[in-house]
Formats: sequence, C-alpha cells, structure tokens
Amino acid sequence: MATRNLVIGMMFLLQTVFGILGNFSLVYHFLFLYFTGRRFRPADLIVSHMTLANLLVIFSKGVSETMTAFGLKLFLNDIGDVSIGTTCLLSVFQVIVISPRDSRWAELKVKCPQYIGTCSILCWILNMMLNILVPFHITEKRIKANITKKMDYGYCYTVFYCKITESLSLLLVLFHDGFCLVLMVWASCSMVFKLHSHNKC
Repeated sequence: MATRNLVIGMMFLLQTVFGILGNFSLVYHFLFLYFTGRRFRPADLIVSHMTLANLLVIFSKGVSETMTAFGLKLFLNDIGDVSIGTTCLLSVFQVIVISPRDSRWAELKVKCPQYIGTCSILCWILNMMLNILVPFHITEKRIKANITKKMDYGYCYTVFYCKITESLSLLLVLFHDGFCLVLMVWASCSMVFKLHSHNKC
C-alpha cells in the first residue's frame, strides 16, 4: 500500500472513529434525558435529527471511504444529506431565539418551538425526494459492463444513463444546497451582528 493511501486511510479512520464517538455520546445524552423524564429544549430536537443524519453519513460514506483508502474496494453490492438542511434549520432557529423581544421576530420567537418537529421532518422528506434516484444510478465495482459515462468512487460507480435526468438532479441538489448555504450565512451574520450590538450596549 502506498504511503499516500495509508495517510488518507488513517485520516478517514480518525474522522470516522471520532464522528461515531461524538455522535453516540449525543445519542446517549438524549436517551438519558428521555429515560430520566427531563424536559427537552426546543433546540435538542434539531440536534437529535442532526445527530441521526451525521451517523447515517458516517456509516454510509465514512466507513466506505475508509475501507477504500485501505485498499478494500469490492465490499458493496448494488443496494449499498439531511445534514445541511438540519444545520440550516438550527442556524435559523438560533437567530430567532437570540433576537430581542421588540424585534420583528418577536411573534415568530414564541411560535418557533412548536414547528421544529414539522420542519425537521420536512428536511428529511425533501432530502429523500432529492436523492430518490441515487440507488438507480449506483452500481458495484464487480460489474464489468462497458459503461462510458460513469464516475468512479473507488468502491462503486455512479452511472449516468440520461443527460436530462443527470442535469435535472444536479440542478435540484445545487439549488437545495445553495439555498441552505445562503440561509446559514445569513443566520451566522445576523447572530454575529446581534451579539456585537448587544456587547456595545
């Protein structure tokens, strides 16, 4: 094994191990709150959804990338990003929560906690709809068909059968991710501005 692959494999392994440990500690925390009957804060629901999304990413992408970096490539068969949406939701929620009571967010600040569950479920549904075609375009490495338009991930291929479907999928994912990114940047800037103006008072 080349030194470069070993270094990449170790980096993926460390990220995967620390990601699993960190997210499982959050799962333990939420289970502890649940079984002791303690009250969940509104942001806890968003963080629990983000934890689940992170674990799904780690187990589906992190483990496979780590195994590929260490040279194991033929371990998946054909059936083998809620995270950005949930992070965006958490950012917007934090902006609303830290806004002053006399701001234009005051009314929304009171209603916000009761809509967190619905918004989190909508994030999951939207991501499932965006990624519903992914299983139809992934094929394992052992298939030796002569496919000209494919992307190699090391452990599987993404096969593009139709240019229109490929372009439409790419456009929808870019729009979704771009929209979430713009909202997160706006929320982060708003929080910095609010906290800065609060410190000046």
